[in-house]
Amino acid sequence: MELNQAFGAALKSLRKSRALTQEDFSTVSSRTYLSTLERGLKSPTLDKVEELASVMGIHPLTLLTYAYLLRDERLGLEGAFACVKSELELFISGD
Repeated sequence: MELNQAFGAALKSLRKSRALTQEDFSTVSSRTYLSTLERGLKSPTLDKVEELASVMGIHPLTLLTYAYLLRDERLGLEGAFACVKSELELFISGD
């Protein structure tokens, strides 16, 4: 699955799990733009990811992580977190 499509699927799934409509995001995005994101036609900026996550009441990393898990289902949640944890530990200890 392409990353834009995975992000769109993650956004739509998380939005629906929170019982939110596209119109509920009107303070941060138009319904048309949200629809293009959910269909994988556009990529959001990091600021937009943060705004979308805030409307859903989740951390932006939750949205991004879910997108990457949908993109590569072989990785799995534990594998994704183990990878990120080991990489961050390298960067943090290098300071």
